[in-house]
Amino acid sequence: MASGTVTSSEYISHHLTNLTFGNHPVNGWSLAHSAQEAAEMGFWAINVDTMGWSIALGVLFTWLFRKVAKNVTAGVPGSTQNFIETIIEFVDDNVKGIFHHKNELIAPLSLTIFVWIFLMNTMDLVPVDWIPFIAGEMGVHFMKVVPTTDVNATAGMALSVFALIIFYSIKQKGLGGFLAELSFQPLGKLMLPFNLFLELVGLLAKPVSLALRLFGNMYAGEMIFILIALLPFWVQWVLSVPWAIFHILVITLQAFIFMVLTIVYLAMAYDHH
Repeated sequence: MASGTVTSSEYISHHLTNLTFGNHPVNGWSLAHSAQEAAEMGFWAINVDTMGWSIALGVLFTWLFRKVAKNVTAGVPGSTQNFIETIIEFVDDNVKGIFHHKNELIAPLSLTIFVWIFLMNTMDLVPVDWIPFIAGEMGVHFMKVVPTTDVNATAGMALSVFALIIFYSIKQKGLGGFLAELSFQPLGKLMLPFNLFLELVGLLAKPVSLALRLFGNMYAGEMIFILIALLPFWVQWVLSVPWAIFHILVITLQAFIFMVLTIVYLAMAYDHH
């Protein structure tokens, strides 16, 4: 809950501002002390909290799955191994059902996307005041703990997938085949400008849809938690618990959608018209 000396707008603004490091025109290389300072640092500023939490959760994912893989048993599996195997089988079934080509990268990529995004989304269930309060006690001005509520993070993942789409499109069809697909489909050679416009819009919409869908849903969920935190204490529990339970579905669904769309887009990169 915000203290009595902080207005609601200041409380919301604080919780939605990233811890940003960059080259400020006046202060030089430093951490931003306000959203305005962060904006003044320009494009090359880094959101330290987004990078830190996303890397930490990626390390947690890698460590956990590696530990289970090293200790795997052919006998009766433990609860952790059973849970990890269920996730792997779930992802593998989706890849086999959508991607009908041979590529050893797609399944590990899909697993990484699903689990990593799920872990980042799950940070939204941590009470909104806990970690920012601890960070404040340590002298850190801002601390956003949900990397997927930062459009820079979701756009970075989406652009990585987009790079793979372009790479495999050219690798499978050749540069000429890829350009011909963009220029001559769906209305034939005589409609080349119109075809090119339609195909480029559709192609560029893929990373935009991946990035903004995940960001929009998680940002809205975080905003609702922040608004609930502004209410009286007894109302917070009445509203936050049901919303958290519902948000578990959102967290899982958004990770699943990002994974499935990645598989679909890469399958389309392999397909020939």
